Amino acid sequence: MNVIIGTMRNGTRATLRQPRLFTALASSMMQCSTQTNKPVVAAKMPFRVKVTGGKRYVWCACGHSKKQPFCDGAHRTKAPSISPRLFTPEKDSTLMLCACKQTKNAPYCDGTHFKVLFQDLVSSVKKVFKMNNV
Repeated sequence: MNVIIGTMRNGTRATLRQPRLFTALASSMMQCSTQTNKPVVAAKMPFRVKVTGGKRYVWCACGHSKKQPFCDGAHRTKAPSISPRLFTPEKDSTLMLCACKQTKNAPYCDGTHFKVLFQDLVSSVKKVFKMNNV
């Protein structure tokens, strides 16, 4: 028998005993729960990248890559519904590639990160006031 101890959303702890037969099923269910269909913010400011004209690049659209702003394949397990974006610059240049993953002009930054920064600021201020009112 395996024992799984977990914390529920309401903060209570739960202990489950399960036969070994269901261990594989439980671990696959846990893996599924870590997958997402929304991109995560990799950074709050864009990446300034020197690119070579005619070379093909793969931009990370999910935000899980450890090689930001480029894809390392992390989307396959963490965000299978989000595909990376392929692009080929026409000439050697320095580009601003989106890091917040909210751009409407992928992979290029369109300034949407300012909205993300503002939302984070508002969220932080709300938390401070919520803590003071408790």
